[in-house]
Amino acid sequence: MYPNLKLQLWKTGIRQNRLARMLEMDETVLSKIVNGFREPNPDLRGKIATLLQCDPLWLFERVDGTPPAAPSSDVATAHNS
Repeated sequence: MYPNLKLQLWKTGIRQNRLARMLEMDETVLSKIVNGFREPNPDLRGKIATLLQCDPLWLFERVDGTPPAAPSSDVATAHNS
């Protein structure tokens, strides 16, 4: 789970469905990213951080404090999957 991502969404007042539209991606994929079930690639992390106006390393820090894992071959992209 990415608690900082959830916090920043709340602070900015941007709902997940709106952010998904802004990123031109499926809401389900974004939900899986927000809840830590999918790893976004570095490009997508940057886009999300830019839209939410914050540092991507902080934004994608996991609950246990570890930085984001390196994306695998099953990485979410900015478009519908």
